[in-house]
Amino acid sequence: MFIELLDQAKEAALAAGKIISSVDGSTLSLLGKSAGESKASSALTEIDLKAQNAILEILNPSIKKYDLGLLTEESPDDNSRFEKEYFWCVDPLDGTLQYSKGESGYAVSIALIKKDGTVVIGVVFDPANKNLYHAIKGEGAFKNENPFKVIEGPGELNEIPIAGAVMMAINTIELAPAVFIKPPKESLGGGCIWDYAATSLISFEAGGFNCQHNGEPFDLNPKESLYMNKVGTIFSSSKSLILSKKS
Repeated sequence: MFIELLDQAKEAALAAGKIISSVDGSTLSLLGKSAGESKASSALTEIDLKAQNAILEILNPSIKKYDLGLLTEESPDDNSRFEKEYFWCVDPLDGTLQYSKGESGYAVSIALIKKDGTVVIGVVFDPANKNLYHAIKGEGAFKNENPFKVIEGPGELNEIPIAGAVMMAINTIELAPAVFIKPPKESLGGGCIWDYAATSLISFEAGGFNCQHNGEPFDLNPKESLYMNKVGTIFSSSKSLILSKKS
């Protein structure tokens, strides 16, 4: 089942990436949406919607076949994630603000999450660099079908380019040693579960580390809010790196 669903998630991510790459993002108008309080969290283009439609066209048969729930950034939460054993969690275009500026740092993110919040499949496609990342829980992480693992060099932390949350998390592995932190805050924002679901699994399977700001594991099927602003997020190329920075 999981291999079949992984293949469908990869196909869906690539299909969305093809749509995203077919248009120069800097020529699009930002439509805006009712979301977080930052410009990044409220950015929306017509391509976000087209990419989501392409993803759902590929994933819908699996939803029917395996009775899966669904949570997507550009559609209302129907709460099926609390009713079904597993649900798809989709961000069709993370980093819309970067995309709309004609910059890199945007990505497609798809995860399969168990009702208890455990991520079992994570897929990320970086259209700008044509890199496809994936992981199945317990089976390692891969980049373009090759093993993807943390390789930390000596010295100071590497600077991560400003990007959407998905690519910021991926780059803690790509540019190790590196850390990406979003502290807790009261105002809405700080990313939602679709920003962190796929990358949390890919990061762990690649040998990295991620958690809430208090050190607790992410709750990736929360009842209170889809936003992560109150708990904050940490992604690091290693757990020891976080401990050394706190000490």
